[in-house]
Amino acid sequence: MTTLQIQTPHSTYPIHIGKLPKITHAHKVLIVSNPKVAGLYLPLVLERLESKEVYVCIVPDGEQYKNMQSVEYILECAFSHRLDRKSLMIALGGGVIGDMVGFVSGIYQRGIDFIQIPTTLLSQVDASVGGKTGINNEFGKNLIGLFHQPKAVYIDPHFLQTLSLREFRAGVAEIIKMAVCFDREFFAYLQNRTLSLQDTQSLVYAITQAVSMKARVVSSDEKERGIRAALNYGHTFGHAIENLTDYKRYLHGEAVSIGMCMANMLACELGFLQADEAEAIKTLLEQYNLPTFFQVSDTLGFYEKFYLDKKSADSKIMFILPKGLGDVTLCEDVPRQKVLKILGEFEK
Repeated sequence: MTTLQIQTPHSTYPIHIGKLPKITHAHKVLIVSNPKVAGLYLPLVLERLESKEVYVCIVPDGEQYKNMQSVEYILECAFSHRLDRKSLMIALGGGVIGDMVGFVSGIYQRGIDFIQIPTTLLSQVDASVGGKTGINNEFGKNLIGLFHQPKAVYIDPHFLQTLSLREFRAGVAEIIKMAVCFDREFFAYLQNRTLSLQDTQSLVYAITQAVSMKARVVSSDEKERGIRAALNYGHTFGHAIENLTDYKRYLHGEAVSIGMCMANMLACELGFLQADEAEAIKTLLEQYNLPTFFQVSDTLGFYEKFYLDKKSADSKIMFILPKGLGDVTLCEDVPRQKVLKILGEFEK
């Protein structure tokens, strides 16, 4: 097992990559999952868990259920089982479950501990690490939430064996994102092999690299006031796409894939990225059959969605753009017409 550490001004916790070990907690535990994941892996987690009392809360599966109604249901479960400040919540599932459990545990009795057991590739390399929690509403994605770091993260590649190919590829999009932003050599590594569930060695290496990069970023910028915003490369456009399609057409990683291509076009327009570099990123995404195009029907309407992005402030839109391969820049003064020009390219 490989163990990485995240150290922030407010907490230090381990990220374990390998077989799920025994987890011991002296007080009550509430496991939150969805029907699919619970059916596959709840017995295994219960077998590895030693606790005074264990309860299970099952919520519907899907991004469209990452809302206040689900939060209220999880809270009802916690109150009905009389969890207290010494209790623990466990998020067993993908990014939707992790985001909601992180949020609920952060507000329950002003905050209790939780741990992440991510079961999708996307949540293992991104959503489970860093303490960003939240839910969606009609205005946008993750606009209601808080920073609440987990007590520990357990990344067991075994959980990936039941992933659909589509979900696996959506997770690869986040790995590619990390390489583009922070590590040119890692990007070259990804170009020279195709990650798969069958090639466990390469997959675990890629997961470890991506998590290591995120851990370094989170440790230096816990609350996204600087470099951590770079992790949102592809997300400014991607979140707008998810909102415009009611979170039903694309998986998160698929929307990010398209968003990366949109951001790349803008980066080329501004002189940060060369055309051949943008093409290399697009080619790598398409190697996993990830979408790289979204038909924009209303450029002005799409542009207005940017103002609901959490990184925007003082009526300025923050764009995270690649600066070559392995580097990234944060821009909040991009001329409106430049952005509309790029969106116009996706109207064709």
